[in-house]
Amino acid sequence: MSRRQGTGASTSGPGESADSGNAGPRMQEAACAASSLQPGVGRREVWSWAMYDFANSGYTTVVLTTVFNAYFVGVVAAGRGWGTLALTAALSLSYLAVMLTMPWLGARADARAGHRRLLFGSTLGCVVATVALAGIGPGDILAGLLFLALSNLCYCIGESAVASFLPSLARPEAMGRVSGWGWSFGYFGGMLALGLSLWVASAAEARGLTAPDYVPWIMGLTAALFAVAALPAFLWLREPAVRSAQAPVAMLTQLRQAWHETRRDFPDFRRLLMCIACYQAGIAVVITLSAVYATEVMHFDMRQTMLLVFLVNIGAALGAFGFGYLQDRIGHKPALALTLAGWLLMVLLAASARTLLVFWAAAALAGLCMGTSQSAGRAMVGVLAPARRPAEFFALWTFAVQLAAVVGPLSYGLLVWATHGNHRVALLATGLFFLAGLWLLGRLDFRRGMRARDAAGAVDSQTVVVSIE
Repeated sequence: MSRRQGTGASTSGPGESADSGNAGPRMQEAACAASSLQPGVGRREVWSWAMYDFANSGYTTVVLTTVFNAYFVGVVAAGRGWGTLALTAALSLSYLAVMLTMPWLGARADARAGHRRLLFGSTLGCVVATVALAGIGPGDILAGLLFLALSNLCYCIGESAVASFLPSLARPEAMGRVSGWGWSFGYFGGMLALGLSLWVASAAEARGLTAPDYVPWIMGLTAALFAVAALPAFLWLREPAVRSAQAPVAMLTQLRQAWHETRRDFPDFRRLLMCIACYQAGIAVVITLSAVYATEVMHFDMRQTMLLVFLVNIGAALGAFGFGYLQDRIGHKPALALTLAGWLLMVLLAASARTLLVFWAAAALAGLCMGTSQSAGRAMVGVLAPARRPAEFFALWTFAVQLAAVVGPLSYGLLVWATHGNHRVALLATGLFFLAGLWLLGRLDFRRGMRARDAAGAVDSQTVVVSIE
């Protein structure tokens, strides 16, 4: 696969014509899309990039949120009291592995033009490990935890790798909307995978089959959907043309070096990472424990819980798509502040809800805020990342997100335990993560961060020229 050229290439895809006689709504739409993209980037390439978000969302929705987690606790671990702890511990270890390895992997990808190789390898690993989950039955506790942790590790690496393509696809002023295209598309992928899984489960239960009979089919279906939907990215998503002049170092050295460098040269990017870590901790609580809250506090049955997941995903898709345009119009920082304020309102609504109507309203607001805040954070990282080091800086974004995935649910669980099962208090305390995110966002100078990005880009370019000479 060829690498993307920097300038001068046409943005038309195969079969598209620039003939002025075709002017009309379709041409205006094409011009609008082209104005959002970097020179030489066509709509097919952006679609193939967004298809990867579509592909991997099915894994998180089915394996981590809806099906396999409940299957492991209830069937594989046979309802043992430590089943949930074992599940969360395995996931936490995989998140820790991502935090330690991703900055090093990102630096290697930048230095060796290996973004596509990293994406392909992580995708293959996630698909194979998800297929392996299809062989997990009652009592296969260690194998189930191993393949779950491995699949999640590969998923997280792939999520970071595909995000690193964003700066080479979108113009800086359109980063929000292009990020929103991918993120919103991803939520529809999650809904498709969940819908197919529900169809398989319903058909199997109608025939008198139990979870050990049909969950393996759901795991295989999820893996197949991931593999097929990811194919466009490997066919049409090109390697970014930029290449870092910095050679990667040892793994822990890379992590320590990145931490010191962001404090010295990129203080506003560092504040952004801290902001993301705070509000993503709150989001991680919603993603991981919303079904538990709905069951324990609002007494939802399984059908209502599934409808809740669908509603949140629909709201997230609409929020990510529409809010991306607003983000580019009003600015990244005000847009994210507006979203975090929405999260605070959601927490107050859900924690105080005594009727289903209020809780459903809170769920719809959570969906809108989830899509917008996740997409906004990715876009802001894309804007502030130096041009020649996208994978390394998106790896730091991944570090912040995975740290949040550990801290958020763990703090919620500890509060529920400390308050003798009071989920409302734990949810109210979750709002502190969003308040902390707002405070850190207020200290971020986005324009100064962009100047630091440009200065780093100039130094990298000079280094490349010297090395060539």
